[in-house]
Amino acid sequence: MSNKENKKEESELMEKIVSLCKRRGFIFPGSEIYGGFAGTWDYGHFGNEILNNIKNSWWEKFVSNREDMYGIRAAILMRQEVWQATGHAEHFADPMVECEKCQHRFRIDQIEDKNNCADCGGKLGEARQFNMMFQTKVGASEDSSAISYLRPETAQGIFVNFKNIVDTHHPKIPFGIAQIGKAFRNEITPRDFIFRSREFEQMEIEYFVRENNWENAFNELKNEMHLWMSSVGIDMNKVHELEVVSEDLAHYSKRTVDFEFDYPFGRKELFGLAYRGDFDLKIHKLEYVDEENSEKITPHVIEPSFGVERALLAILLSAYTEDEMGGEVRIYLKLRPQIAPVLCAVSPLLKNKPELVSKSREVFSMLKKEFGRVAWDDNGNIGKRYRRQDEIGTPWCIVIDFDTLGENPELLDTVTIRDRDTGNQERIKISELISYIKNKLN
Repeated sequence: MSNKENKKEESELMEKIVSLCKRRGFIFPGSEIYGGFAGTWDYGHFGNEILNNIKNSWWEKFVSNREDMYGIRAAILMRQEVWQATGHAEHFADPMVECEKCQHRFRIDQIEDKNNCADCGGKLGEARQFNMMFQTKVGASEDSSAISYLRPETAQGIFVNFKNIVDTHHPKIPFGIAQIGKAFRNEITPRDFIFRSREFEQMEIEYFVRENNWENAFNELKNEMHLWMSSVGIDMNKVHELEVVSEDLAHYSKRTVDFEFDYPFGRKELFGLAYRGDFDLKIHKLEYVDEENSEKITPHVIEPSFGVERALLAILLSAYTEDEMGGEVRIYLKLRPQIAPVLCAVSPLLKNKPELVSKSREVFSMLKKEFGRVAWDDNGNIGKRYRRQDEIGTPWCIVIDFDTLGENPELLDTVTIRDRDTGNQERIKISELISYIKNKLN
């Protein structure tokens, strides 16, 4: 396949993902009925479910299942002094150019031609720094003391709570503080669907260690990141580690590894792992007292950082599958059951037969109470239901038919359960459904 054909295929894949997300209620453009709002996205029922599943999986892996992690949820708005101390208020900027003809703005690192506008061909002006923080004012005052910002990262919310966690939990080093929360960046050119947007969510850890132990902690967390990516269904053949060279490191970083993913629009950053040294605690004038030997130190920090939306996009791209079934092209999302927005769907074979509907409702209520992520689907014929649930990524479809009611006495109180990936069907007893699904989840 030529490079041109490959790019065309990748572009078409992205279009298919965007179309599926809209069609099946995963993701909608923000403020769509008023013409949309660039860089913002709304998540429908299924999109919200899969986001929650991603976050729950991450929290379980990196917080709940560990003894050395403490979770917080810090405020989005903080005093401006926080961002002045970190340098964000002055330096959190990207170089930008503006077209003199159409006034469209571009980040310099995202354009090939630095002289001419990609939209209209007009001349681009001189580059200037553009601060990406959203500024707002808090309270009734109009002077500079009222200035605050929508946080551009979640990390500082963790650092300013370092003393609170130490004072209330008395953790022994090494330990981490974790947070999932919204962040905001006034991107000049939001692009590539949900990859680069102005409002997004981060899953971050600041892991505090003694300086002489940072390499061990760094490597351990790097391995854990690999394991989690694989567990949620990200195609690890498309994941690459980039060791950031010294001249490209952030001013606070002594080592950074970027995990990149082969998106249809190129190999781009998925997650990051940074060794931040003692930069953050020192600028906030924070220390740690080892109570066992009364030693006062400034811990060093390892930071694994995950973008929720970037994880979702990588998962969708990894799961998107086309095959042929029944002589027709079939589209389905090969999502891991713990990530899929719907675990199983329950249907009566015919929705106009009250006896089938009643029995189906019994099965649905039983599974809904046990698993939560269970859908009721009686819209259209059974083939259309299967195709719809395939596109949603539902691992199993359960159908109640006349054999369930005893038309065939040997099959009384059994149902048909269909596997999404293979299309194979088998009959099992209603009483065994819960254990069947639980065994599949393990």
